[in-house]
Amino acid sequence: MFFFFFQAEDGIRDAQESRGLGDVYKRQLLAREIHRDDVRSVVGGRLAVGYVVFGGLVLGFVAGMPTPASAWGSEGHRLVAEVAQGQLTAAARADIDRLLALEPGSTLASISTWADEVRSPSTASWHYVNFPRDGDCRYEPDRMCLQGSCVVGAIERQTALLASNAPDEERLKALKYVVHCVADVHQPLHAGFADDRGGNGYQLQAYGRGTNLHALWDSGFIRQWPGGAASLQAAVDAATHPNDSGSGARAWAEESCRVASAEGFYPQGHKLGDDYPSGVRAVLVQHLAIAGSRLASVLN
Repeated sequence: MFFFFFQAEDGIRDAQESRGLGDVYKRQLLAREIHRDDVRSVVGGRLAVGYVVFGGLVLGFVAGMPTPASAWGSEGHRLVAEVAQGQLTAAARADIDRLLALEPGSTLASISTWADEVRSPSTASWHYVNFPRDGDCRYEPDRMCLQGSCVVGAIERQTALLASNAPDEERLKALKYVVHCVADVHQPLHAGFADDRGGNGYQLQAYGRGTNLHALWDSGFIRQWPGGAASLQAAVDAATHPNDSGSGARAWAEESCRVASAEGFYPQGHKLGDDYPSGVRAVLVQHLAIAGSRLASVLN
């Protein structure tokens, strides 16, 4: 399998500035004084079945223009959390329910966007990891995750805290980060390239408007799912949920990077063509399903 998830976006050029992941990339790059490279055009042909190692699915997209929002839309994060909720063991569910009881009325779905809502300069980089474009998608923490400050480090650190004997208040906070960040790491542009800020710098025309690739992957496609949220939920519920969580956050980030680096992922000519949306439905469904299953395995 390969995995996509959608978090915050840089926003459409003719819309108000986003509070999403584009801002996260900007803050991190400015803080580290990383020079912003010119956006590279990627020449990619028609997307093909099986060009990424994991599962032979077709990459593609569903029409839809995002508005400034967090995560790949709160809808996506909630859906991943709901998938995970349905796969918890009795012991894990009891422990999680006890933690959630500290904030009456909370559910895994309701806390799934908390990490975006409280994001600060100190936690901004916990939502993504930058790979070098020429690095063959090999995760190297000493280069890419200094002091554990990336999505991989956040998942590993918060998972350990959640499994510890720390006070319940601390474990609840860790649970919130785990639920959110496991979804984030499966979005290919959350494990994308520094030179275009995870697709935020790749401007393109889509459906009569100007936007960027990260914004489209974050929230545009899911919001225009044919038949709406109920149809997408039904498709995810019917999807296969492979149990391969043992690979861990590092492998998940590398998988996402490979998707982002696959031929055709960046629309040719900075324009979303008619050939691009055709295969996304199976991909989106599968990756929502597997992210939920992996989250459940982590929590179990």
